[in-house]
Amino acid sequence: LALYFIKTADLDPRHNYVLGFHPHGVLVAGAFTNFCTDATGFRQLFPGLSSYLLMLPLWFRAPFFRDYIMCAGLVPSDKESARYLLNRKGGGNAVVIAVGGAPEALDAHPGTFNVLLAKKKGFIKLAMEHGADLVPIFSFGENDVYDQVENPRGTWLRYIQEHLQALMGVSLPLFHARGIFQYSFGLMPYRKPIHTVVGRPIRVKKIEKPTAEELDALHQLYMDELSNLFEEHKGNYGVEEDVHLNFV
Repeated sequence: LALYFIKTADLDPRHNYVLGFHPHGVLVAGAFTNFCTDATGFRQLFPGLSSYLLMLPLWFRAPFFRDYIMCAGLVPSDKESARYLLNRKGGGNAVVIAVGGAPEALDAHPGTFNVLLAKKKGFIKLAMEHGADLVPIFSFGENDVYDQVENPRGTWLRYIQEHLQALMGVSLPLFHARGIFQYSFGLMPYRKPIHTVVGRPIRVKKIEKPTAEELDALHQLYMDELSNLFEEHKGNYGVEEDVHLNFV
């Protein structure tokens, strides 16, 4: 598994940012490696910025694992945590949100480009309330490092997975890939590259109580910018010309 971080524009460290990461994938491998470690050079590419990946609060209740993920810079994905970071004076904070979340993991099949975004506006509102610039990110190859048991909507497996996700807050994709010493079966990711492309920032005016129209307009602009980012770079990473993002 090889990960690459591609920068398309500078991010001014005097500002705060909300970074939308797409797609979630099975285990959010690209987001964790790029933003919670310096393995791909985040600090060198974006000097002056500190990144914080939001994660389901459930995981912060587990002893020892909680300390591990906090050391890596993860924070609970609740409004209070995100607002605390975006309210810091002086800028330089980047809140990273895997927008599709746990439900999108159930659609993480190799070769698919389904993005759970059409009705996701909470992160847009968060950015507007704090005047934090939005940055779309697309991670090519994120869905290709694991195989997942077929679970199209309407099947009994998907029904069970969605109901368990509603009860527990986490989804349970049935995934597999390779082993440590063999390539036929296991839980190690396939040796396939992930290219995470960081798009251009969208300037956001601070509006503490945005109207529905203002929220919808910025949400549509964000979707357009994400689609443009995908179209601009897909040819570099083996995506066919007639393949486009599918907003769910």
